[in-house]
Amino acid sequence: MPKILPVSYENNFSYNIIIENNFNNLIKNINEIKSNCYQRVCIFSDDIVASHYLNEIKSIFEEKFNCVISYIIPNGENSKTLSNIEKLYEELITNHFDRHDLLVALGGGVVGDMTGFAAATYLRGIDFVQIPTTLLSQVDSSIGGKTGVDYLQYKNMVGAFYMPKLVYINVNTLQTLSDSQLQSGMGEAIKHGLIRNPSYYQWLQEHRDLVNSKDPDTLEHLVYENCCVKKAVVEEDPKEQGIRAHLNFGHTIGHAIEKLSDFRLYHGQCVALGMCAAGYLSWKRGLISELEYLTMEQVIDSFGLPTKLTIPMNPQDILQTTKSDKKMIGNHVKFILLESIGDAKIYSDVSDDEMLEAIASLLD
Repeated sequence: MPKILPVSYENNFSYNIIIENNFNNLIKNINEIKSNCYQRVCIFSDDIVASHYLNEIKSIFEEKFNCVISYIIPNGENSKTLSNIEKLYEELITNHFDRHDLLVALGGGVVGDMTGFAAATYLRGIDFVQIPTTLLSQVDSSIGGKTGVDYLQYKNMVGAFYMPKLVYINVNTLQTLSDSQLQSGMGEAIKHGLIRNPSYYQWLQEHRDLVNSKDPDTLEHLVYENCCVKKAVVEEDPKEQGIRAHLNFGHTIGHAIEKLSDFRLYHGQCVALGMCAAGYLSWKRGLISELEYLTMEQVIDSFGLPTKLTIPMNPQDILQTTKSDKKMIGNHVKFILLESIGDAKIYSDVSDDEMLEAIASLLD
């Protein structure tokens, strides 16, 4: 049986998250979005995901819709640009897409963010659905309506809040992920336990081997638990005016490392490093114990994620790059620390010296 999580926006129903192990009910759920059927469908994907799933998804849509097109970009963060959005606009214009038509995001976080941004801005807004195929996108980026592209290598600097009409998760797509992609998704999955759900964090530690071996039932439970956390947070704070910022735990330093690595490191790997730095600061401020901090590092390491930087970087460069992050408050970085395992708080008084000390902890 599918798991269904309804998501509200400003206290009104917005969309469903459907968790299945196949694509059998995809069209059924799309038909339930609106009474008048869509006329045209554009499937936006990347070349790696398309090689696995595009033919299947396209044939499913072609059974219902007369016009089904696809637009494919190269896999990877370097494709997350305004120029690729412009090319998608051109494809939509050429094929006469209007507000009665639908964009479909088939892929990971890059594809989902870009599709959502295109949907938010094309004709001032058309409908889109998310079909996330990576662990990172299933547990995090497909939920909550954050869309955007990178600009001058500054991550997600241009974007909009724009809700999908459906998030349809087929957890079996995780079986085709590389180990590094699965590990990247675990960066966000561990984060959710640390900031919001200590019992799930404990469950992760107990089920590490099953997760790492891609046991289907374990992965389905993992995705469901993470979707519950993300849904609860974005319902309470859809536009990041308060607690939604807790989801940025590990991202301030993580995004800086990601940029300076020229995206050679996966997003989840950078988040893992950022969490280690934030965990270190939480310990040094006396918010969590040294044992809790060291255990956090061990958990991150046990899922194949880095706890130390292996690419040479200047700590001052990392510090300065954090100040270009969109999470700034005036001249201060908005930093998320742990007050306990499962309880995150926003701090705007983290000094440069503290930041440099935390960054140095990644270089040992």
